[in-house]
Amino acid sequence: MTSPLLAIENLSVGFRQQQHVRPVVNAISLQVNAGETLALVGESGSGKSVTALSILRLLPTPPAVYLSGDIRFHGESLLHASEQTLRGVRGNKIAMIFQEPMVSLNPLHTLEKQLYEVLSLHRGMSREAARAEMIGCLDRVGIRQASQRLRDYPHQLSGGERQRVMIAMALLTRPELLIADEPTTALDVSVQAQILSLLRELQRELNMGLLFITHNLSIVKKLADSVAVMQHGKCVENQRADTLLSAPTHPYTQKLLNSEPTGDPVPLPAGQAPLLEVDKLRVAFPIRKGILKRVVDHNVVVNNISFTLHPGETLGLVGESGSGKSTTGLALLRLIRSEGRIVFDGQSLDTLNR
Repeated sequence: MTSPLLAIENLSVGFRQQQHVRPVVNAISLQVNAGETLALVGESGSGKSVTALSILRLLPTPPAVYLSGDIRFHGESLLHASEQTLRGVRGNKIAMIFQEPMVSLNPLHTLEKQLYEVLSLHRGMSREAARAEMIGCLDRVGIRQASQRLRDYPHQLSGGERQRVMIAMALLTRPELLIADEPTTALDVSVQAQILSLLRELQRELNMGLLFITHNLSIVKKLADSVAVMQHGKCVENQRADTLLSAPTHPYTQKLLNSEPTGDPVPLPAGQAPLLEVDKLRVAFPIRKGILKRVVDHNVVVNNISFTLHPGETLGLVGESGSGKSTTGLALLRLIRSEGRIVFDGQSLDTLNR
């Protein structure tokens, strides 16, 4: 029988609070095999991220305390490994996609500098070869005009674009095991499908194991070979995905699978005046070049959109990352310059002093 790529054995983790240690992960045991995906699901605070961070010993000690158990990669203990050994494992053999990309992206450096550092340190690539690799990987995770975006800083990207860069950064190392902590939460469904397809492709190419942390059961159905369910720091159920999704045994798992929201919109009274009217809203950011940073063109982010919103009504503004949704919201609050007409409760906002 082939030994697992990763084995978590009876792991318990707590956090020291003054004279006491509060347990947050309690005697959990999991396995991830090469080429397979284990989905780790559960509500917020159930211990999923603490379990994932423990694999690479990324929790600060103190306050974190490893109370019992072990974590083995290729049969070798990670909990008892030296820092030198861990440095050789982190990134090179086990990579992690964090839930919040700004934790890992340096706001002071361009994307090119940060991605090149990954390829230089972990794969020893020259700058020329690395640039081609960076552009190709950014393109695969859905970053448009990748060669131009390499000059951007993290604050110049949308939330979804930053998440895609984080995913690219982890995949550039071509790890044996990838830990993905809610990696597609900030992404629209089209890019989400693209990322999941890319992960499956890389699994086949590299025989990569994947520990995928999520609360999205639709992703679990598409991606997972096995599923482990956590509640209050314990693993309450761990089975093959098809078995768990079709015949869950634990009441909490059954509750999760039956918790899809249902309902219909409440009918609105007829004849109400609009609360918000937006007419031909346009937002464009200047493109500056040269030593004097003169404006040579404009990047149009929102282009002549119009809509109305009535009292009690919910308007869903949907679109892929970078389509202008957040920019529209900022423009409505006059937090950025815009053109067009914005009327709220009968008062024109676009003429007010910012």
